[in-house]
Amino acid sequence: MNSSSEILEKWIEKVAESHPQSAAALRARKPDPFRNPIGYTIRHGLAQLWEQLQGDMDASAIDSALDDVLRIRAVQDMSASEAAGFVTPLRSILRQAPETLDLDLLDGRIDQLARAALEKYMQCRDQIRAARLHETARLTRKHRLIRKAGA
Repeated sequence: MNSSSEILEKWIEKVAESHPQSAAALRARKPDPFRNPIGYTIRHGLAQLWEQLQGDMDASAIDSALDDVLRIRAVQDMSASEAAGFVTPLRSILRQAPETLDLDLLDGRIDQLARAALEKYMQCRDQIRAARLHETARLTRKHRLIRKAGA
């Protein structure tokens, strides 16, 4: 295992620690997307984010990966800082890496990613809230129709 994949595995482990409901799913080295969709999705999303942090920081790829990871975290009982906070532990992992990395560049990119994660989390929560309001309104209309038909 090269140091880049070791860094990714350590990051996944840190995320698993902050995600107790899915910790076992995340710790599976090669999760099946059908038997373990949460583990697969988060692992795949983190791998994409790590690749972008080391590469060209493609906004579309980052947005897609963040969306995958944060949709799962948005439905869990987490605060915004807990849900989006999975990005910052990468900083301490990188400080322990044996290879020479451009830590100043990566620090700036991690900050950028953390801001994007918080923004994406808030978008996901807004979508969940809107879906709940829509469902409540639908059920209220249905209930009124049933009551009216029964009267």
